Amino acid sequence: MANKAQEIKVRFPEELQGGVYANHMVVAHSKEEFIMDFLMVAPPVGAVTSRVIISPGHMKRIIKALQKNVEIYEKEFGMIEEAKEPKGKIGLIAPPAQPA
Repeated sequence: MANKAQEIKVRFPEELQGGVYANHMVVAHSKEEFIMDFLMVAPPVGAVTSRVIISPGHMKRIIKALQKNVEIYEKEFGMIEEAKEPKGKIGLIAPPAQPA
């Protein structure tokens, strides 16, 4: 039996349509997932603007899609200069524990 492609309609919540800005990213992983925290850092403080949790298999697909899009971008607009590593150490502060 052949698999038929199915169109999936995706709802785009209005509150997400403006997106968020991030100028830094922290990546962590376990065997089951990758966690990407996107941050807006403006010394002396920073804040997490978004967290994305994905499976390792999906992470590979994301990396390929990003590489392809960078190639397309550079063909159209020229080479992208890699941003320098930020100075200093950036550490995430865990939220306070909630009372039981």
